[in-house]
Amino acid sequence: MKMLIVALALGTFAQSAVAREPDCRAIESTSGRLACYDAAFPPKVKKPDTAEDNASRGAYKDPFLAEEARTAAKLKNICRGC
Repeated sequence: MKMLIVALALGTFAQSAVAREPDCRAIESTSGRLACYDAAFPPKVKKPDTAEDNASRGAYKDPFLAEEARTAAKLKNICRGC
């Protein structure tokens, strides 16, 4: 039982030691500090604009447009206050 507790404790401490980030604040030179931060946290790559994808699509066809036209035509035929 004691061996299990010791193994779990060592596993917990080993994970926190591996996950430790570099100490970039201790670097005095500005360019060196910036290089340290860039190495530790690389900038995210921006996705290219998808304007080309939008141009290749066809025009949007509303599936309810015909149904709305039929409903509007039926409503015009209703006699109000005859």
